[in-house]
Amino acid sequence: MAVAIEDGDALTLPPLSVAEAVGVVVSHSRPQPTLRVPLVDAIGHILADDVIAAIPLPPWTNAGMDGYAVRADDIRHARRDAPVSLRVVAATAAGDAVALPLQPGDAARIFTGAPVPAGADSVVRQEDTDRGRDTVTIRDHRDAGQNVRLEGADLAAGALALPRGVTIGPHQLALLASLGVTHPMVHRRPRVGVLGTGDEVIGLDHPEEILARRRLGNSNGPAIEALVRESGGVAVSLGLVGDDPAAIRERLLAASDVDLVITAGGVSVGDHDHLRRVLASLGAQLQFTRVLVRPGGPTSCGVLPDGRLWIGLPGNPVSAMVTYELFARPAIRAMMGDPSPERPRTRVRLEESVHRNPRLAMWLRARFTHPDDSGVTSARLTGPQGSGALTSVARSQGLVEIPAGAGSLVMGSMVTALAW
Repeated sequence: MAVAIEDGDALTLPPLSVAEAVGVVVSHSRPQPTLRVPLVDAIGHILADDVIAAIPLPPWTNAGMDGYAVRADDIRHARRDAPVSLRVVAATAAGDAVALPLQPGDAARIFTGAPVPAGADSVVRQEDTDRGRDTVTIRDHRDAGQNVRLEGADLAAGALALPRGVTIGPHQLALLASLGVTHPMVHRRPRVGVLGTGDEVIGLDHPEEILARRRLGNSNGPAIEALVRESGGVAVSLGLVGDDPAAIRERLLAASDVDLVITAGGVSVGDHDHLRRVLASLGAQLQFTRVLVRPGGPTSCGVLPDGRLWIGLPGNPVSAMVTYELFARPAIRAMMGDPSPERPRTRVRLEESVHRNPRLAMWLRARFTHPDDSGVTSARLTGPQGSGALTSVARSQGLVEIPAGAGSLVMGSMVTALAW
């Protein structure tokens, strides 16, 4: 950990780059305990163990469509002007037991998903037949060797179905259900306490104060709690507290049942910014107190004596949401067992020139176009990018990174982007 120095009466540490700060946050984000949950409740959880297929998929060789199971050799010369007639010796629907093996010249009426009789290697679609019951006339040979789904063709028994670290979505749930996995082993969702601060902020239960423009509505609390849920965590509201060190300390001490504490506001160096000193008084080891980023430079992080992580976001709502994305979301994903806790990055082309900051990387709000004929996605900023412009977030689809440096990035420059 960097050595703390006194800056006025606030503990500060040398600033970190975004990548360095993310590395610190993730390294202190302890994966949550594992447990088995009912499959229907597993959406959004992350697998804690590899899932090995106990049965093959498909579990038996079955028909890919409604028609007649036949031997390919019996129909290879079937044409509309020279049809082939076969004996219908069985009828099999999905859920039925497998029919007796077919002999040369035999056919079995069959329906999608039904087990294919031994000896059959083709299912002729019913449109190419007269749909006969005792004998069937086949008028086309195009299905010779087709429309049969072989046992284990999708997944062999004993094969890896899903590796640990995969997030369970609807598609993964379908695979697990097909394999009879009723209670997958997952990481518990972290409980994330969210505390808003600021004398100027008031809860949404007092809209008259907001509409009279006497106080600011508490946008950080509901927004961050929603972001926590979107990230996969369990949001625990710690309420709203004024700029009172004793009240902040009391609220934090009461939050002993959460796995991660996120605060919004009070992390700068002003007279009313008390979070760092309060955390230090609780025995927290500060990890960083500034990041070379705009918006959100005062973002801070510490580790409480019991090992739990604290992430202090700036109070400005735009800064809070951007820095949540950069730092808090990776922490929650790492706690859930995600081996790649940051959102994927991609390269996009700027549709306008952007003036750079000499020292700070800027993460600006943008909308993205569909890829053009060359496969390149373009990004256009969502209007003014000041840290007070909430519309810049509300209208955005993600962030673009403008690296620190001199001058401007001209229109057409390629930059890194992440989508919400």
